[in-house]
Amino acid sequence: MNPSDEKLWSTLIHVGGIFLGFIPALIGYLVLKDRGPFVRAHTRTALNFQITMAIGYFLGMILSVAGIGILILLAVGIIVVVFSIIAAIAANNGQAYSYPLTFQFIK
Repeated sequence: MNPSDEKLWSTLIHVGGIFLGFIPALIGYLVLKDRGPFVRAHTRTALNFQITMAIGYFLGMILSVAGIGILILLAVGIIVVVFSIIAAIAANNGQAYSYPLTFQFIK
């Protein structure tokens, strides 16, 4: 895969996470991980971030019974949008990006 295709797919994986959660990152990782080191690093990073945020959404839903969960859901939603846009811009510029607040499930 040429570098411009790697940047395009990496950008799309990050933006797709805003709307579809971890599904674009999972599909991208499974399909594109052997196509180049740049796209592999970005799909792995996006998948780890989206899994971490899915855990945050789950905890927010559980804690919404206590009332604090609404704030957690709102915070996680804002974090996903902001950091996914930052990661997409970095991917489009050909730069490596590492999400903050992320557990490394896939190495």
